[in-house]
Amino acid sequence: MTSPLFEKIALVGIGLIGSSLARVIRREGLAGHVSIATRSPTTLARAQELGLGDSYTTDAKEAVRDADLVIVSVPVGSSGAIAEEIAPALKKGAILTDVGSTKASVIAQMQPHVPERVHFIPGHPLAGTEKSGPDAGFADLFDNRWCIFTPVPGTDPAALEKLSEFWRRCGSNIDTMDPQHHDMTLAIVSHLPHIIAYNIVGTADDLQSVTKSEVIKYSASGFRDFTRLAASDPTMWRDVCLHNKDAILEMLARFSEDLASLQRAIRWGDGEKLFDLFTRTRAVRRSIIEAGQDIDVPDFGRQAVEHPAKG
Repeated sequence: MTSPLFEKIALVGIGLIGSSLARVIRREGLAGHVSIATRSPTTLARAQELGLGDSYTTDAKEAVRDADLVIVSVPVGSSGAIAEEIAPALKKGAILTDVGSTKASVIAQMQPHVPERVHFIPGHPLAGTEKSGPDAGFADLFDNRWCIFTPVPGTDPAALEKLSEFWRRCGSNIDTMDPQHHDMTLAIVSHLPHIIAYNIVGTADDLQSVTKSEVIKYSASGFRDFTRLAASDPTMWRDVCLHNKDAILEMLARFSEDLASLQRAIRWGDGEKLFDLFTRTRAVRRSIIEAGQDIDVPDFGRQAVEHPAKG
């Protein structure tokens, strides 16, 4: 086992990402001590039952005291309040990072509260499932997934490299982006698909007579895959929409224009245009598989990627 990268790591928030980090930190020996903080006593008790850390508290300020690395894993709308709360207790030279899906907003919320003596490096691991809570995590969640950093001006290169090494040992590939570019990119690859899924499932739910019979009964078709996305944490996705509003609205506008074009092709029986679109988009799917970001097995590998026994 390699020596710990950090003497103490504090995890503020212990949902899917936080609990997965706790598990991989333990497996890889990345810290001498892991402290866990969450506001919910029930969630904290469950984390302790699972043995995810070494110390547990509902006081985030207490959890981060003397920590060399602090990872904030809360809905992005709470980032500023958490940063303000823990700022006085942050250790000189500590690295403070987050896992939020929007970066410009998180930086605007957190950076004003970060002491000069602390290295603030915003981050976003592109990994997750529709499940949440401390039971949902598993140690290989980050394997061959990307972790994107959006460093602020003046970021210490040594601190960035140490945080990068941490995520590499968690299994991730590393990249860096400008915060605005990150938010626009994630708006199309993550945020918009979830919004569309929520909307489609909501439309089906509005059709009460159908939803209670045929839609559920025959959900082994494409509808089932939309429901997986639409089962994601409501608080998290509410905050994503509110805190990446401009980029999401831009992507929704582009999507609406393309949808109108598709509607015209169907209305006028333009088979050539439909075939060209479906051929082009099929190639995108193949590229994702070739890039190692999904697997090409029957039933989308649902059985292969289930992790009921992990933790």
